Amino acid sequence: MIDTHTHLYSEQFDDDRTEMIQRALDKGVEKFMLPAIDSETHEKMLTLEADYPNQMFAMMGLHPCSVQPESWEKELEIVKNYIDQRDYVAIGEIGIDLYWDKSTLDIQVKAFEQQIDCAIEKDWPIVIHTRESFDETFEVLDRKKHPKLRGIFHCFSGDLDQAKRAIDLGFILGIGGVVTFKNGKIDQFLNEIPLDKIVLETDSPYLAPVPHRGKRNESSYVELVAGKLVDIYGLSFKEINKATTENALKIFGIK
Repeated sequence: MIDTHTHLYSEQFDDDRTEMIQRALDKGVEKFMLPAIDSETHEKMLTLEADYPNQMFAMMGLHPCSVQPESWEKELEIVKNYIDQRDYVAIGEIGIDLYWDKSTLDIQVKAFEQQIDCAIEKDWPIVIHTRESFDETFEVLDRKKHPKLRGIFHCFSGDLDQAKRAIDLGFILGIGGVVTFKNGKIDQFLNEIPLDKIVLETDSPYLAPVPHRGKRNESSYVELVAGKLVDIYGLSFKEINKATTENALKIFGIK
């Protein structure tokens, strides 16, 4: 299995990070994709990647919740400096979040667009964070349409029409703990989405799947997400793992 979105460098793992990663490895999670947030955590993320060079793969980007009027341009310069120095598996996580702060929409859009431009220039995928902002996100993606523009709608929680629209734009869906929630809704239509358009994720330490909902999430729980997809698609655990792993390796360009 591959956890395509996990903040393993988060301070919530500071007391037991090594043990937590080992639990995931023991469950069969072979690779972990690390989404960036902002300059406060870049070094911690890159140190973790260096400690596990065959398992951890860093992205680079500015999270929409870190797009603030006084600092976003400086933060983007830091991101651009990083991506000029080396390759990353993706630009992410980037996007638009209107749950926490609607007042920054205009600069969130600017930061999103600039980072999309970087991804197109580098021919890297993007990993999109969208919360209460599907319409605004699609507007940006429609404006920025490009043959090289591709990636993942991380933590997808939209409806079937939004899922199909994302796929039509060249994206695949990151499916995490929400698929196990009674009110998550995506489990009701996910079997209408081809399995080759889906990857597994946890978003650890957030959004733990049932039966751990409300507690700290960790990468070993990606097994529970895969287990839910077994029920939804009526396929074996092995088939779900094989398909989603191949999808992840392909989108992130990992051999």
